[in-house]
Amino acid sequence: MNRILVGALCFALMPTAWAAPKSCEELKNEIEAKIQARAVTSYTLEIVSKDEVHDQNMVVGTCDYGRKRIIYQKNDR
Repeated sequence: MNRILVGALCFALMPTAWAAPKSCEELKNEIEAKIQARAVTSYTLEIVSKDEVHDQNMVVGTCDYGRKRIIYQKNDR
């Protein structure tokens, strides 16, 4: 009986572990690695609050439970 309860408890807690949000810095670093892998050299990634976003096309990530956005801007030379 105890094994069944422990199994059910582990199963119930699994989705919360999968849904744990990443920190903004961790997500920004992952996005930055993907951008650099595409050989983009001149760009800006910035973490801003949700209210500071003026162009939704610049948003490349969401963090802090949806309160912050990571925006990307390619810098032309």
